[in-house]
Amino acid sequence: MRLLPSGSTALLVELDGLDDVLALYAALADAPPAGVVDVVPAARTVLLVTDPARTTLAAVADAVRTTTPRPGAQRSGDTVELPVHYDGADLADAAGLLGIGPGELVERHTGAPWTVAFCGFAPGFGYLVQPGGAWDVPRRATPRTKVPPGSVALAGEFSGVYPRESPGGWQLIGRTDVAVFDLDRDPAALLRPGTRVRFVAVP
Repeated sequence: MRLLPSGSTALLVELDGLDDVLALYAALADAPPAGVVDVVPAARTVLLVTDPARTTLAAVADAVRTTTPRPGAQRSGDTVELPVHYDGADLADAAGLLGIGPGELVERHTGAPWTVAFCGFAPGFGYLVQPGGAWDVPRRATPRTKVPPGSVALAGEFSGVYPRESPGGWQLIGRTDVAVFDLDRDPAALLRPGTRVRFVAVP
């Protein structure tokens, strides 16, 4: 664990990998140190944003060092059900990369809930992990210049839903009609860290 100031009001905690991030985030998000106003996970870091009128970075760093991570813990949070048409352009290729058939890929993708580990890339884009899912899908050799909004995709150990049309190199396995990011909704992002997601196959 490495602790670094990020500007004058935030502390960046660098960790060895995503499992360590999720374990520390689960502990800090449910019981943030005094004066911490936001806890933001990423692939290998956790950012703690503070209110400088209520605490100091040194005090927050001390609190982090004494926090006991919670490996395998699920943050209490919302559960979102996303209906998916599994007709993506890369479904067969992604299944082949895993050494299984398309039908088995769909069964694995829908068979257990996913959890939003962190967000990034674009507003509303959640990086979802499935504990025990054993996903390892390489990105496409040639990214697409346009991926339609609602596309459900795989890359590495993650699944994700493209919130809007954008370039992308993930393997497209399906699509959902649910808007995962909508500025007219509060909150705008449907998928936030800690949110559990269950994908449901629909015709």
